[in-house]
Amino acid sequence: MFSVTNARGFVNQQEQFEDREMKGDDIAAYKIVSPGEFAYNPARINVGSIARYDGETDCMISSLYVCFKAKKELVDSQLLLHILKSPKMVYNYGINGEGGVRIYLFYPNFARIRVKLPSLEEQRKIASFLNLIEERIQIQNKVIERYESLIRAIYHEALSTATGTTINLGDLVQIKKGTQLNSENLLTRGRYYVMNGGITPSGFYDSYNTPGEIISISEGGNSCGYVQYNASPFWSGGHCYTLLPKSLYKNVVNHRYLYHHLKYHQNDIMAMRIGSGLPNIQKKDLERFQIILPEPQEQERYTTLFDAVESILALEKDLLNKYLEKKTYLISKMFI
Repeated sequence: MFSVTNARGFVNQQEQFEDREMKGDDIAAYKIVSPGEFAYNPARINVGSIARYDGETDCMISSLYVCFKAKKELVDSQLLLHILKSPKMVYNYGINGEGGVRIYLFYPNFARIRVKLPSLEEQRKIASFLNLIEERIQIQNKVIERYESLIRAIYHEALSTATGTTINLGDLVQIKKGTQLNSENLLTRGRYYVMNGGITPSGFYDSYNTPGEIISISEGGNSCGYVQYNASPFWSGGHCYTLLPKSLYKNVVNHRYLYHHLKYHQNDIMAMRIGSGLPNIQKKDLERFQIILPEPQEQERYTTLFDAVESILALEKDLLNKYLEKKTYLISKMFI
């Protein structure tokens, strides 16, 4: 029994869900997918839930999925997968789908989407080249995973045994909520980015309300509790907390150490979320969050170590983004 995921394609449900058991289930309605065939989730195809099955034996998937296979005399299935994942096709999924809040794309509308294809021989050459880039992207993702695992291990080794003064976060910093901007004021490009509760900027603005070298924590939404260090000035939106150092403690706490300490305890911060639909974290709960402050020299030593690994991780992520941009650019030039 498999599922189709956005990032990993076909995934065995026993791998994805530890407690998944098929014993006694009625499998009459399940669909059989053979190696080389495709499946997609009609309600999530616009966010990437479409994949080709590359297993060695047949598998089962839910009857909710739409399944199809490529006509081998017309299209190379490897190239077809690249096309189906391209930004142009994602756009087509949106305009050909049905519904309001959630878009559904069933097979009749999916089958109407038109694509441009060169000769079959040329398709195979293009697919082979794109596969090399995709392979490099997968390797780069593994490199990043290793570095993320390394920094978690270093965090744990250093900070789980750190000793020093225990103090509430609200005593160290002033926790300030940002100012919401109207969507019409947001720019696609601009001098200052806008943080509004997400992991990435929600847009740009021609002014800023927060200086650089400041920690921010997402106040609400899907990324609620996410800790981020902002090196340059930015606009703090309505779902973003900023941590402004109090003058009394400026010589006592290294702000980069504080960032790494909060990053290490990010799961504990996220555990403070309240609400179900769109959770949020209350300011008073953040203020009571306890921080362990070693001596300034120890903070500096920890910070130097953490920053070194994080800078390498940032370089690897930049490299990954370049590979992704290159693939997107090539596909857009080939098929638009």
